[in-house]
Amino acid sequence: MPVRNGSMTDVHEECVKIKAHYGGDMLISDLDSGVTFSELCEEVRGMCRVRREQPITMKWIDDEGDPCTISSQMELDEALRIYSRTKRSGLLLHVFPSIPEKPGMPCPEEDSKYSILQFLLTHTHTHTKM
Repeated sequence: MPVRNGSMTDVHEECVKIKAHYGGDMLISDLDSGVTFSELCEEVRGMCRVRREQPITMKWIDDEGDPCTISSQMELDEALRIYSRTKRSGLLLHVFPSIPEKPGMPCPEEDSKYSILQFLLTHTHTHTKM
């Protein structure tokens, strides 16, 4: 569920910005950093206006540039751990309205566009030294 209360300081410490790329659109929501996999699925379905009956696949690009599926709490926890370590402007999810034929395979609608988008996002992000 999106976080709606708290000061700006609280929001930055307790939230994770989710950027869902779906159907050519970038949809953004702030979620509690302790979000569960079930809550993430519900939020992403709402953001993308995907019916509950429609299977979806959520992928993100890890810090080594590999696409990783988020299909469990353990995979979400790993994505959030790496996200918090890299301090990017948001956890970019690529949402597909289908599931792969076999584990490890791409979704039917998946192509290299999301890799190009992630490359552009990560290489235009400025890093500051403390």
